[in-house]
Amino acid sequence: MGIIHERRSLAMITLPALLFLCGCSTLPEVAPGTPPPKRTFESTVKGDKPQMLDVSDSMEGFNRGTYRYNYYFDEYFMRPVVRTYEFIMPDYAEDRVSGAIDNIGDVGNFTNNLLQLKFKAAGITLGRVLVNSTAGVAGLWDPASKWGLERHPEDFGQTLGHYGAGNGSYIVLPILGPSNVRDTAGLVAGTAAFNLVGPAAWVNDSAINTAYTATSSVDKRHRIPFRYRQTGSPFEYDLLRMLYTMQRENDVAN
Repeated sequence: MGIIHERRSLAMITLPALLFLCGCSTLPEVAPGTPPPKRTFESTVKGDKPQMLDVSDSMEGFNRGTYRYNYYFDEYFMRPVVRTYEFIMPDYAEDRVSGAIDNIGDVGNFTNNLLQLKFKAAGITLGRVLVNSTAGVAGLWDPASKWGLERHPEDFGQTLGHYGAGNGSYIVLPILGPSNVRDTAGLVAGTAAFNLVGPAAWVNDSAINTAYTATSSVDKRHRIPFRYRQTGSPFEYDLLRMLYTMQRENDVAN
């Protein structure tokens, strides 16, 4: 499955919170003489569907079908695998696995910070890799963060956005979830670089690389609390599309 967008987790974490706040809100009492609101409920709804951030979704039919597929894949395959992993692995061991995977991921972060001419962030990231690969024993521990060398996550989709590439149409990728044309291109390029000239090429052992891909996928799903359809909202697809787009725009801007 290759490299999965780490920043998606923030959108998936934010979605349940947003829906919870929306569901728990109540209308305040209106004092006599209060002027009518500038916007009414009717003005925000069109065709029984809330109007949200304008996101290009030219493949919406395909995307919604993929979204349903992802629900079944996640519910009946991925989550049972993750639950088994969590049952077998102590929390301490899970943290060590996450640390080692993050350390490998910092190689890509360094490259993309450098490509975006963020030299300070690139230097910090290189320092993290050196410290955590040695003192942190291949990233099993993270002494670099304790020494003030914080992570600066960047991916190739953000690099393309940094140089002016637009989002393009929204896409829901099978298994991987929310994306867009730019980020999908970045994902393909980043995965190819990882396999051809990155850590996977350095090891050059298909069994080890397969084990890393599987472990990385399980670890990333383990760290994402989002569950399809848990919100109970009929507009979950629309909300996730909006939140993903907003998050990626923020990622590129920063």
